[in-house]
Amino acid sequence: TSSELLSCLGEFLLRRCNRLRHFQTTECVAWIRSVDRALLASGWQDVPFINPANVVFLYMLVRNSVDASIVTVDELRSTVLACLYLAYSYMGNEISYPLKPFLAIARIDSDRRGRFWYRCVKVADDSSWRMLRLNSDPAYFARLFRDLKSFS
Repeated sequence: TSSELLSCLGEFLLRRCNRLRHFQTTECVAWIRSVDRALLASGWQDVPFINPANVVFLYMLVRNSVDASIVTVDELRSTVLACLYLAYSYMGNEISYPLKPFLAIARIDSDRRGRFWYRCVKVADDSSWRMLRLNSDPAYFARLFRDLKSFS
């Protein structure tokens, strides 16, 4: 289920960012669900974005964007939410999404908005070929799904 896969994503982040002392796997789930609820409540989407296929897509982006050098929960949250914004932009039903829910959850003020966009562009640049492959190669999707599930 989506909830199980989100828990796996949280566990992946906990293991990957083992230098973070005050991070719990449920925090990641809360960040993602908060954005989804905000977009539903504001009418930007009719159905929840969070489903198993989209969580696998998000995992692919996060896996390639988050490394062990992250030392603060704020930096991790900003990176995960930049990946989530790209997942919505690529996989979502709308042609655009408002930035506000992502920035609010990431606790990014107007002074740091440029860093958020930089992260988004870097993730897109580093992962664009993976995004295309994920949608065209069922075996690649299955491998990512199994990899994510291994964190249960």
